[in-house]
Amino acid sequence: QVQVVESGGGLAQPGGSLRLSCAASGSTSSLNAVGWYRRAPGKERELVARYTSITTAEYADSVKGRFTISRENAKKTMYLQMNNLKPEDTAVYYCNFVSTWYASYWGQGTQVTVSS
Repeated sequence: QVQVVESGGGLAQPGGSLRLSCAASGSTSSLNAVGWYRRAPGKERELVARYTSITTAEYADSVKGRFTISRENAKKTMYLQMNNLKPEDTAVYYCNFVSTWYASYWGQGTQVTVSS
C-alpha cells in the first residue's frame, strides 16, 4: 500500500510565497516522484511542473520563472516552491508518484488560496 500526502498549502497574498511538500509512505521502493498538478474551481486538472528526466523538469507557461520543483527520491519527497503568487494560482495542488510498472499514485491535495 502506498500513501501520498501533500502539505504546505494555505492563504497567501498576491506576490507572496508558499512551499508545498509531498511525501509517499508505505511500499515506496519502486516509486519515483514525478510532478505537481492543480485543479482550480470549475476547471480541469492541469500540469504545474513535472520531471521529464532525472534532472530536467518542465513547467506550465503560467508558472515559469515563479515556481520551482525539486525532489529527494531517496526520501520519497517532492517540493514545489511557489514565488510571486497570483490570484489565478488559487487551486488544489496534487503531487504524483509513479512506480516502475507505471502505477500512478495521488494524494488528497492541498488547498492554495491567493487573495488580498
